[in-house]
Amino acid sequence: MLDGFNLALLNLVQRDDSQTADQLAERVPLSPSAIARRLRRLRSEGWIARTIALVSERLIERRLRALVFIELAEHADLPGKAALEERLRSVDQVQFCYETTGECDLLALVDCANMAEFNTLCDAVLTADPTVRRYETSFVKREVKFAPFVELKP
Repeated sequence: MLDGFNLALLNLVQRDDSQTADQLAERVPLSPSAIARRLRRLRSEGWIARTIALVSERLIERRLRALVFIELAEHADLPGKAALEERLRSVDQVQFCYETTGECDLLALVDCANMAEFNTLCDAVLTADPTVRRYETSFVKREVKFAPFVELKP
C-alpha cells in the first residue's frame, strides 16, 4: 500500500524525476537504498505510469497549438465514438484528449508545426467522420501555467 513515505516520494518525483535517491533522501527521511527500492516498486506496481522529459519552451514557442472542442453527432453510436477516440489516440499531434460534459463531448490539445499540418490533421481525423457533428478551435497564444501534478496526501 501507499504509506506516507511513498506519497512523499510520488509528490517529489512528479515535479522532477531526475533527482537521485541521495537527493530525495534529503527530503524524505529514508536511506537512499530504501528510496531506490520504493521507487522501483512504485514503478513495477503501476503507481508511476511513466517518466517523460518536458522540452524547453524555446523549442516549441513557434509551433501552432490549439484546443479543439469536439461535439459528437446526436445519434453517434458507440463503435463510431470508439473509432474516433482511437484515431485521436493514434495521432502524435494530439497531446491530450478528454471526454467532457457540457457543450462539447471531447476536448483535445493539438500541437502542429503550422496551419497546413493542422488543417490536414483535422480533415483526416475530424471532418470526414460522421460521428463528429462539429468542432471549434481556439488557438493557444501562450502558456500561462502547466502543472500536471497531483498533490497526494495521506
